[in-house]
Amino acid sequence: MTASRVAVVTGGSGDIGRAIATALAFRMTVVITARHAGPLERAARAIGAATGRPVHVCPSDALEQRSVDTLVADTIARFGRIDVLANCAASTSSLAGGVEALDVDALMADMNTKVGGYLRYIRAVVPVMKRQKAGQIVNIGGLTGRATETLSGMRNVAVSHLTKVLSDQLGPDGITVNAVHPGIVATPHLDDVFQERARTRDTDVATVAAEFVADIPMRRFLSVDEIAEVVAILATPSMTGITGQSITVDAGYSRGVYL
Repeated sequence: MTASRVAVVTGGSGDIGRAIATALAFRMTVVITARHAGPLERAARAIGAATGRPVHVCPSDALEQRSVDTLVADTIARFGRIDVLANCAASTSSLAGGVEALDVDALMADMNTKVGGYLRYIRAVVPVMKRQKAGQIVNIGGLTGRATETLSGMRNVAVSHLTKVLSDQLGPDGITVNAVHPGIVATPHLDDVFQERARTRDTDVATVAAEFVADIPMRRFLSVDEIAEVVAILATPSMTGITGQSITVDAGYSRGVYL
């Protein structure tokens, strides 16, 4: 079977990955992947209910190139092509504090999961996209790469770097590579962060949340759908003039000037 256009969304059972898969499902055939089949199946059912379109499940492990290669081979065998790769597969980093207490191995594990994982999926899909002379790759990063709050932001700096390098390498083959850096997005993880901060400061979650909102120019948190729509735009064939870019979607939260 050859589908019209096909997208692979890694981390497809997570909040942002599921939203991206939903946005893309209105436009093309979508395959979602992550390590565990159960959460993927639940995500596929939810996306199908929201879009009225089937979403296909194929588990893979971002830490194992053979597993990633199998996912790509299975997708090609079933649909004949891959047009879009949306990289969202990453663990939630819990690293914080000063360098004296840093768990370097944990930091490197974070890097391997997100940066190494992204590269494994890109490595697997690039031959397919080169044969097609077209493709869109979108990597989800994060604003910690532009801040000094935590060393775990190193992985998002690396995401921006690999995005720019690969846009140079792959542009001649008609492949775009961009990064999207979400701001403060309303997810269950954000609730956990606020609860922990409230506990350590002996205050309530509403107070912590209000302080964050007050520092956002738009005075609100983002929804996962807002991140997904930007990814969907970058995944459009008519957007090939945009490549090698790190695009922030943060309601104005970051204050840097980038020229």
